[in-house]
Amino acid sequence: MKTTELRQKNTDELKVELVELLKAQFSLRMQNATQQLSNTSQIGKVRRDIARVRTLIREKAVQ
Repeated sequence: MKTTELRQKNTDELKVELVELLKAQFSLRMQNATQQLSNTSQIGKVRRDIARVRTLIREKAVQ
């Protein structure tokens, strides 16, 4: 997910995106725990996307 795409969204859309990413992270963690996840690097990518979204939400709140 690109930061430029995220910057075009408003705060409400970013919060929806954050909820979706948190659900995806939970799903990946469960798959990893049950040895169903073959590409474990996806967990790190989702974590970084969550951090990006949270950072942008914070930036918009400060402005």
